[in-house]
Amino acid sequence: MAGNSKRRGATRQRSSGNPTAGSGGRVRRGLEGKGPTPRAEDRPYHKAHKRVQAQKRAAASVEARRSSAGRGAQGGRAGDRPEWIVGRNPVVETLRSGVPVKTVQVAERIERDDRVREILRLATDLGIPLLEVTRGELDRLTSGAVHQGVAAQVPAYTYADPEELVADAFGTGEPPLLVALDGVTDPRNLGAVVRSAAAFGAHGVVVPERRSAAMTAAAWKTSAGAAVRVPVARAVNLTRTLRSYQQAGLTVVGLAAEGADDLADLTDLDGPVVLVAGSEGKGLSRLVRETADQLVRIPMRSGTESLNAGVATGIALYEVARHRAARPAAE
Repeated sequence: MAGNSKRRGATRQRSSGNPTAGSGGRVRRGLEGKGPTPRAEDRPYHKAHKRVQAQKRAAASVEARRSSAGRGAQGGRAGDRPEWIVGRNPVVETLRSGVPVKTVQVAERIERDDRVREILRLATDLGIPLLEVTRGELDRLTSGAVHQGVAAQVPAYTYADPEELVADAFGTGEPPLLVALDGVTDPRNLGAVVRSAAAFGAHGVVVPERRSAAMTAAAWKTSAGAAVRVPVARAVNLTRTLRSYQQAGLTVVGLAAEGADDLADLTDLDGPVVLVAGSEGKGLSRLVRETADQLVRIPMRSGTESLNAGVATGIALYEVARHRAARPAAE
């Protein structure tokens, strides 16, 4: 019968769920914007990605070490930091001697005696910044040293290159005169050597990188400002450096108690020379003794104690200067 909706098959039976969703359209829309599958190296949690990142970190570490070594060869040392000269008398002497000072720190409400007034005047005249800080801050900056309310900050020293040092010495038109220190660990000895080098016309000082004194605040102070005028170079290997100096035409003269000749008896001190002094206790190392062209001694009275590097080098430099000054007159 027409219009009978109760007839079997007359109406469509609807299924449960979303009647309009098609599986093809749903899957297609779900894939939109995904793009191609990333490479294994680009997936953060994939072992290939982790391996690539580890290789990059290793390469960066090597590059950092190379960069650090390059800075060291050009005169710096990784980790060098400014140092402090503390105490009223030491700071006065430092400012008087012309040592480069970055800042002068003065404690608040300090009692102004003659030394403090001179410090303030010298710092002002030299254009050095003056900073007033609390005593607690000064204690922290100087690591608890006895500063008497005053401290001067000395910049980290910039070392010369050993090869450039000898090249610059030849460039002066004079026979190069260098000093090398072997195993000298007291910075005051180094400062004294630098001061003697300036006094007697040496062109520079060479120290090893390891097991050697550095240009610390103590060395600056002992040099009395001479380190501004005389360059100090740092050698990775002192023996190799001395051999390269020999190839450049310098005579290596080692100061040693067991030397066969007296220093005053040498006749070739007017040519290019590098004097090598060792520590007071151990003297020159075996390799340096074997490398030296000559080993000479400073004659002393029987039973006299050995001389430290600062004193011995000063005597030797004086003898070289005296010999060179007398040479033209003798000819």
